[in-house]
Amino acid sequence: MSNYKVSIRYSSSLLENAINKKLLEVVTTDVELILQVFNSSKQLVSVMNSPVIKSQLKISIINEIFKNKINDETLNFLKFVVKKGRENFLVDILNKYLDLKDEHLGIINVEVRTAFAFDEDQSKTIKEKLGQKLNKQIRVNYSIDDTIIGGFIAKIGDTVYNASIKHQLELLKKKFLEGGINLN
Repeated sequence: MSNYKVSIRYSSSLLENAINKKLLEVVTTDVELILQVFNSSKQLVSVMNSPVIKSQLKISIINEIFKNKINDETLNFLKFVVKKGRENFLVDILNKYLDLKDEHLGIINVEVRTAFAFDEDQSKTIKEKLGQKLNKQIRVNYSIDDTIIGGFIAKIGDTVYNASIKHQLELLKKKFLEGGINLN
């Protein structure tokens, strides 16, 4: 089974369970903690991905690390994933869970690249405009890219809104080269 199918199947199950047991925020906090631990420990990732290490040992490691730090439902889910032999997909499953949770709550993640840091009013304006356009709640992640000269580029999933000066100059150059603009 493909990585994508495994991630969808298990993350959907975790989300459905969290919603049914009214533990959505608790499980989300747990998932964020687990991902933080996995992202900061290459050794843990290596252990989980190792085909040599037995499942029982992996379960005891997970138990040792996360017992009394996360909800029992989340801990049981981690153990279940390991018992099913899908522990090498664990990080993908947990990341997909966060995506599905956002989708369930109507939240869209938007990546915005700007030439310089936006002030609070500019950030608020972009967030409001995109929220109105998409009719969703927006979570914006800003990054600075001085190659775009000015303006911004917003990426929402597979869609890119390019309102950069660099892009506008490229369009103008293209029109000049096509002979579409007369100077007289």
